[in-house]
Amino acid sequence: MGEFVTVREHPDVSLFCSSLGPPDGTPLLVVHGGPDWDHSYLRQPLDRLGRPVLLPDLRGCGRSTRGLGPDGYSFEAAAADLVVLADRLGLDRFDLLGFSTGGQIAQRVLLAAPERVRRTVVASSSLWPVTEADFGPWPERTALRAAEAGVWSGSHLTGPALVREAAVAGAPANVHTPERIPGYLALLDRVSWSAEWLEAFRAGSLDSPRPPEGPERLRGLAAPLLFLHGRQDMVFPASFAERAAGFLPGARAVVLEGAGHMAHLDRGEAWLDALDAFLSEP
Repeated sequence: MGEFVTVREHPDVSLFCSSLGPPDGTPLLVVHGGPDWDHSYLRQPLDRLGRPVLLPDLRGCGRSTRGLGPDGYSFEAAAADLVVLADRLGLDRFDLLGFSTGGQIAQRVLLAAPERVRRTVVASSSLWPVTEADFGPWPERTALRAAEAGVWSGSHLTGPALVREAAVAGAPANVHTPERIPGYLALLDRVSWSAEWLEAFRAGSLDSPRPPEGPERLRGLAAPLLFLHGRQDMVFPASFAERAAGFLPGARAVVLEGAGHMAHLDRGEAWLDALDAFLSEP
């Protein structure tokens, strides 16, 4: 089930938002990563959570409004869209889950509407900027990440086809368990790809996905946060989740062994259990 919700006028920006689970209970608003992906790769295992789940596509992604031009895309605007979406849907109080880049956008949403966000989960993401040095010597990561890097630097494809090719090439780096890679590739086949944000990035007009002075502002907020991560994440280091839990009052980390960046697929049951336990607290 899904609906289009207008969050901006002149120019019109509408977000497509799917919903899962029962109608009653505190809704969980989910922010997907990428961008230039849609929300569909996060539906599993959230379809088994047993509480209302809302999965919007960000502006320029999936079935949401596209064609805004490089100046129409910013992470600040994407976060503001989500606050307005909550307004339009009548969400006076909601939980928040941000995955990968979406975890950084979720930090912006929390800071913009702290009185409305009950609990926040930052999954496979980071509070701080990440450099290659933050992973230390890791030959396996170097080898596996090379395939996706080669697509970005050398593919003849353009537009959504390029974004899709990079995601497929990155599958062995993002899914730690080889037996789960075919299922992940099947999920990627169902993603509605775009390249709106890629064009903005190449135009040099994108802001950082992280909120300005985010760590310090979140530390002062002392809101309940869970950093949910895979130990073998090759995009954002797991050590950053543990570091964030020690830095922020009210925060904790759950790091799943044998899970990569797509920890919700590598260790679906454990990932879902950690999420449900955190959201079930008063």
